[in-house]
Amino acid sequence: MTTAPMVLFVCVRNSGKSQMAAGLMHQAAGGRVVALSAGTDPGTKLNALSVAALGEVGVDIADGYPKPVDAELLAAADLVVILGREARIDAPDGVRLLRWETDEPSEREIEGIQRMRLVRDDIAARVRALATELSPAVQS
Repeated sequence: MTTAPMVLFVCVRNSGKSQMAAGLMHQAAGGRVVALSAGTDPGTKLNALSVAALGEVGVDIADGYPKPVDAELLAAADLVVILGREARIDAPDGVRLLRWETDEPSEREIEGIQRMRLVRDDIAARVRALATELSPAVQS
């Protein structure tokens, strides 16, 4: 029996981008990929606009909460995806590491829910491609 690959999505606060990526992977992979998220310096609550933007596409992460990256999570992961430029992490030997330098609409003075929708859509496209790569049978 083949086990589902496990992806750990990491950002600094674990309140927005990495939470969004994990939620979107759950939706895209339909259980064929295990998706978790964590932060290098976790915040205290989820970004409300991240939660709202995902809700618009049928992904509910409202019950989530920021969690720290730890050695156990890293060791369990088949793949670690770092979102953004700020988070720094060393993956254990044998664990593949990717960095996604995601769209940052605030650099173009786009804020609020409009910003979060653009971030969501950028992450969603990357997640769909990754879901297909990790499990060719996954349909988006």
